[in-house]
Amino acid sequence: MTTTSHALAIAARGLHKAYGEKKVLDGIDLAVPRGTVFSLLGPNGAGKTTVVKILSTLIPADGGHAQVAGHDLAADPQAVRAAIGVTGQFSAVDGLITGEENMLLMADLHHLSRREGRRTAAELLERFDLLAAAKKPAATYSGGMKRRLDIAMTLVGNPRIIFLDEPTTGLDPRSRHTMWTIVRELVTDGVTVFLTTQYLEEADQLAHRIAVLHDGQIAAEGTADELKRLVPGGHVRLRFADPAAYRAAASALRETTPDDES
Repeated sequence: MTTTSHALAIAARGLHKAYGEKKVLDGIDLAVPRGTVFSLLGPNGAGKTTVVKILSTLIPADGGHAQVAGHDLAADPQAVRAAIGVTGQFSAVDGLITGEENMLLMADLHHLSRREGRRTAAELLERFDLLAAAKKPAATYSGGMKRRLDIAMTLVGNPRIIFLDEPTTGLDPRSRHTMWTIVRELVTDGVTVFLTTQYLEEADQLAHRIAVLHDGQIAAEGTADELKRLVPGGHVRLRFADPAAYRAAASALRETTPDDES
């Protein structure tokens, strides 16, 4: 990319990571413009979570260098942490306490005053449609509600860069589309979103740019349209409002890939 470094939320060059003899990342470069959704796409085990862990200062890289929010990962990790939020594959929600208490706990960790913490918690619970369940134990929440609470907790510190590591894995189609709406709203507010996913449709719907991670390297990068043009052959997508017609078409057209969720 030709984007100048001051316009980048994340810039990495030559990142390497290995665990013993297993090479997870083999010299990857990343350039993520501010205020965009950047999707790292790949199957399970491709190394997506390792990239997130390195860029969010959770683990060190074995080689290469990176800047996040203008701060060098190795030289100033504390400044990086102050600028980012992370929602991992596994929920950080404490199921033994209420949704509101989870939010207030995050406010305490960010050293907000009691008044400011309660105001921030209430605003975010309302924004994520969790006010009605705020006084209930988080263990009683559905998967989609826990995911929304997870992201709301991430936003308590008002980060300008958010890492979402496979945020919709395991969610039903309705909850997944709700998450997509949340991501779009975050970007509208000027937040940069670094999204990892194994869902082609998710990257297509959300990302301004997509990088495909394969065997520890970036196999391809570009906009969704640019990447589609790299795939040879023609494609036809058929949509059905009537489930019966959809099933009949799936049966009649055998060389197809049905999408039952959509």
